[in-house]
Amino acid sequence: MRPPALVAHADWSANPEKRWCCIAVRDRHGAYRVEAPGPVGPLGDFFARLRARADRRARLLVGFDFPLGLPRTYARAAGIRSFRAFLGQAGRGRFRAFYDVAGSPSDIALERPFFPARAGKKGEFGQRHLIAGLGLSDKAGLYRAVDFGRGYRPDAAATFWTLGPKQVGKATIAGWRDLIAPALRADAAIALWPFDGSFGRCLRAGAITLVEAYPAEYYRHLDLPLVRAGSKRDPAARRRQQPAIVRWTRANGVALAPALRRALGHGFGNRADGEDRFDAVVGTLGILNVVLGNRAPGEPDDPLIRRVEGWTLGQLP
Repeated sequence: MRPPALVAHADWSANPEKRWCCIAVRDRHGAYRVEAPGPVGPLGDFFARLRARADRRARLLVGFDFPLGLPRTYARAAGIRSFRAFLGQAGRGRFRAFYDVAGSPSDIALERPFFPARAGKKGEFGQRHLIAGLGLSDKAGLYRAVDFGRGYRPDAAATFWTLGPKQVGKATIAGWRDLIAPALRADAAIALWPFDGSFGRCLRAGAITLVEAYPAEYYRHLDLPLVRAGSKRDPAARRRQQPAIVRWTRANGVALAPALRRALGHGFGNRADGEDRFDAVVGTLGILNVVLGNRAPGEPDDPLIRRVEGWTLGQLP
């Protein structure tokens, strides 16, 4: 199987200014060169701009760090049997209010699961309201199997929960409604892993293959010292990752563009988006780690994971 001509990871956010994308392009000798991250930019032509970076007939592999999939307990209650098919229904018909964030607990429904629309007073809104509104028995029903595999915590961000520093719910809405669903409707050649089959099959069948990627998972895969000490919010901690990243790239024949080398050298600077640019790079390296055969894709055996819940590339079941 011929490797993809372009590998990219988009570090995502509810805030468009905090969305950064890192691209690795494969040269005619088969080696990848990783570029410095740049803004994701307008979503309407995002994939067209990626295509323009490679031969239009070439295959692309693109990762995102927002959920691609639904919790099985929710999906079962809502009668959803296929996440890929559901993306075409969300925002229409019975699910026309799906992306309208519920403003109060009484607004929550299987057809309107994102909550809350605002922070409210301390203790006013909680995940207990989301659990009750969706008819779930406990908090575990808000999560997918892959979330437990990452070390599930009772206070971890759930797909439909819109508060907290990551604002996972709002970021997910932007990813599904504004990018993935329109792309799938417009281009039948886009494959969605693992919903469209094994990783290898998706790469063979899709002009563009989309995967869920998770930089925090890849810290371990790439043996970055950030796993053991330091915070990615600290430029000094990010700067300390450079030797490990350079070692990995040299061992795998991957080149770093000069601008990226400079960015790694100063830890992506002191701006608030430094951690986003750093994670965009780590996401791309983590995906390349799978493409180059150092890490198994983590093909899930569970049919519900393959059809409904989804999985993170490179995370072992």
